[in-house]
Amino acid sequence: MTQPIAVEDAQFGEEVLQSGTPVLVDFWAPWCGPCRMVAPVLEELALAHAGKLKVVKVNTDTNPGISAQYGILSIPTLILFKDGAVADRMVGFMPKAALESRIVPQLKKEVTP
Repeated sequence: MTQPIAVEDAQFGEEVLQSGTPVLVDFWAPWCGPCRMVAPVLEELALAHAGKLKVVKVNTDTNPGISAQYGILSIPTLILFKDGAVADRMVGFMPKAALESRIVPQLKKEVTP
């Protein structure tokens, strides 16, 4: 996946929770200024980590079910899912370097002895 994809409530389980790769979910809304600021950063991350990270966007205005399920009170909220579980949660705009420092360690494959 090289570009963030839009995910609706009904697709969330398949696209995020059942994904074989870590998934960064951007909970956003079109009227949110900081959400618009983080969007190009997420596109860069999706390209830079293609094949290792899936980036999806959930519009909180049109998908209130999944937003409520994960307690989204402020946007943008970014949640990193790994193996179907929440691995990290970030709220508000963050520059690319700060996001990568939180995400990249989660992308490393665990080595089984």
